[in-house]
Amino acid sequence: MQKIFITGITGQDGLFMTSKLLKNKGIKVYGSSRRMDSNSFYEKLKLLGVDNYDNLTISQLDLLNSENVNKFIYDLQPDTVVNLSGPSSVYKSLGDDRKSFNEIILIFDNIIKAIKRNSLAPTIFQASSSEMFKDNSNGVFDENSQLKSLTPYAEAKVENHLKTIDLYKNDGLKIHSGIMFNHESEFRDDAYLIMQVIKSAKNILDKRGGTFTIGSLDLVRDWSFAGDIVDAILKIIENGNSNTYVIGSGVGTSIKTIVKIVFNYFELDYEEFLVLDSSLNRKNNAQKIVSNPSKIHKELGWKTSMALEDLIVRCIEKNYK
Repeated sequence: MQKIFITGITGQDGLFMTSKLLKNKGIKVYGSSRRMDSNSFYEKLKLLGVDNYDNLTISQLDLLNSENVNKFIYDLQPDTVVNLSGPSSVYKSLGDDRKSFNEIILIFDNIIKAIKRNSLAPTIFQASSSEMFKDNSNGVFDENSQLKSLTPYAEAKVENHLKTIDLYKNDGLKIHSGIMFNHESEFRDDAYLIMQVIKSAKNILDKRGGTFTIGSLDLVRDWSFAGDIVDAILKIIENGNSNTYVIGSGVGTSIKTIVKIVFNYFELDYEEFLVLDSSLNRKNNAQKIVSNPSKIHKELGWKTSMALEDLIVRCIEKNYK
């Protein structure tokens, strides 16, 4: 039976990946999480149609401890390793005295060291980020676009991404770096924009008043459904022939459009409640970051299946109905 090890399994992407893999009888899923609420995780899996956990094992593993990681990987001998773990907040990385940077780097290094130390040859997927790109004139990015670190989070992601290229070219590891653009689902919390807007609109509706504060309506980003992004990861793991793939919808949407969709759903006029506060904007934040996913579409036949408005409605209705 094929063994797949997923770090950060209890996060949004790990959840969707687990739900899809457990439907394949020939796969056993092993996951790690430092702060695991197993009951919550299993409840979420049930919401995604999974009710049999015979082929799922979750361990509480400190990925920052090199010896623990080495022992775990030696004992498991995984066929595939999917690294989804590590801090995910760009904003928090700005004020945490390099904590996020160090954790992202150390987790990746510990995994690779353990694989090499035990002479293993699994397929490896490393979660990279659209935050890595250097701003350009059209705001559209592919696998050959220039990289530049503007935050500790992005700096760590760039460093790990460059390591995957070297490991792929010079060490012969079957390692893939998936540069993932924004992706959301009903399982996100309100630290992320779409759920933040939804929660704010619902609170205004329930209280029959109030305000909604945001830094800008003009920024344009590429948002997709997390389940679609996970489908891309699985295709890369199974059939990817390259080190690097950009994963996104290829469609840019302004924050203003998202706010309109959400507030219209609740039959509210966002302009009545909106407060713009430019101090909330991140310094040097690019105006537009949109993917060019033509490579993954051409090589692996993948593209997103859910339109952004449908994703937003899903997030609302799964949480408030």
